[in-house]
Amino acid sequence: MTTNENGIDRAVRIIIAIAAVLGAWAVGFGSVLGVILLVVAAIMVLTAVTGFCPLYRIFGLSTAKNRV
Repeated sequence: MTTNENGIDRAVRIIIAIAAVLGAWAVGFGSVLGVILLVVAAIMVLTAVTGFCPLYRIFGLSTAKNRV
């Protein structure tokens, strides 16, 4: 599993995760929308921490610097 995200991409994912958790809190953690937002937040944090996005791999994308 190689890194396919750069630092800015990872930071944006953390910001999205924080917004999703705040949104889940606003609508209620137990509601359907709240649970969906928590799942989105978990995925964003996981991909930001690992630096790997499976969807990027599927579509052949990468925001990481190319290593020679």
